[in-house]
Amino acid sequence: MSTYNRILVAVDLSPEARIVITRASELAQHYGAALQLIHVVEPLIAMDDYELVPALPLEIEKTLEQRANTFLASLLSDMGMGDTEVVVGIGAPKREILGYAKEHDIDLIVIGAHGRHGIATLLGSTANAVLHGTHCDVMCVRVGN
Repeated sequence: MSTYNRILVAVDLSPEARIVITRASELAQHYGAALQLIHVVEPLIAMDDYELVPALPLEIEKTLEQRANTFLASLLSDMGMGDTEVVVGIGAPKREILGYAKEHDIDLIVIGAHGRHGIATLLGSTANAVLHGTHCDVMCVRVGN
């Protein structure tokens, strides 16, 4: 079995994030690895030529980024992990997670995987995209259905 030095846990802001963070933390403790957390805010697109879609303020993504930082800092503090490095980015989750992992020599990515079947599996997910696009090991933690 490999020894991991740098573990990246990729989370959304769902209640299941706690489960994924806990599993990643256990692995980091077991291997004596540094643990980093990443969350990616997907850009919002609003076209003001559609009457039913109001134009969104340009600052909304920054507001979402700030809220994610606040939420994750509170969650980690509650879990006794307040010193964990947190990165919140804006972009396509797959690209941001994979880019960060490569740039920071991550050995293992821990990510939540929902138990989807049928058409939902065919459409793909962030976990699936990360699994098939990364240079390092990936651990998918089953959450939800």
